[in-house]
Amino acid sequence: MTKDEMTAKIAGGKGFIAALDQSGGSTPKALRAYGVEDHEYDGDEAMFGKIHEMRCRIIQAPSFNGDRVIGAILFERTMDGETNGKPVPAALIGKGVVPFIKIDKGLEDEVNGVQLMKPMPTLDALLTRASGLGVFGTKERSVINSANPEGIAAVVAQQFEIGAQVISHGMMPILEPEYSIKATDRAEGEALLRDEILKHLDRLPDGQQVMLKLSIPAVAGTYDALVRHPKVLKVVALSGGFNRTDACAELAKNEGMIASFSRALLEELRAGQSDEEFDATLDEAITAIHCASVEKVAA
Repeated sequence: MTKDEMTAKIAGGKGFIAALDQSGGSTPKALRAYGVEDHEYDGDEAMFGKIHEMRCRIIQAPSFNGDRVIGAILFERTMDGETNGKPVPAALIGKGVVPFIKIDKGLEDEVNGVQLMKPMPTLDALLTRASGLGVFGTKERSVINSANPEGIAAVVAQQFEIGAQVISHGMMPILEPEYSIKATDRAEGEALLRDEILKHLDRLPDGQQVMLKLSIPAVAGTYDALVRHPKVLKVVALSGGFNRTDACAELAKNEGMIASFSRALLEELRAGQSDEEFDATLDEAITAIHCASVEKVAA
């Protein structure tokens, strides 16, 4: 796929984006959910080797292809690795799946109800390497825990600042100001978040676009103005702690948003499954998430 073909595929939104980007802090939990216990590996290198095996198994599965999975977000180590003798981004592109890379390095401590991203001093080098591997875009996550206007403004400003750096490398940024689904003021805060994002979108230079990865809103339709905005290539939804059934049910209420799920995609996959069982389980998850994303039906 060329860059223009990747852009068109994401814009068309005839599927969803798989989030395969668990990093150091979340990897042990992801492995336990997959059926790999802590005593089965020793040290970070072995841990990342186990999670790479899981990701490769997903990517190689027959059901994981560009017909329903239009993109995949990778952890940096996964991007730099291989599957079936090919660099992972090339393997994804060969299956019709657009590759993205997670670029944030974790979160700062909470201030004004939000957690900003930690500094990324080596970001330019990472973007250069990722672009050279054929990666189409990036993803960067910060977190909002309460409806604090000052905090939300800081999160959005930082997201667009890093997004501009990504765009300067000819790549597509997915801005991810995640609003915690545990927050009691989510409806109020998500309206503030929407309006703050709109201000920054209106300032984007002509010819530039971003993507947005947002929590499924407490009030369906909250992000309709973002979905329709000409400076937004696509709005994708994170599952945010919902199980797959609930995440799909909530997503189906929001026109124009497609999924970018991690736990909700992987929750029933197990290391001990045969290849046939593994692919059947993955296919069931892909079908449900695709229906919620494209047909707006909670399967």
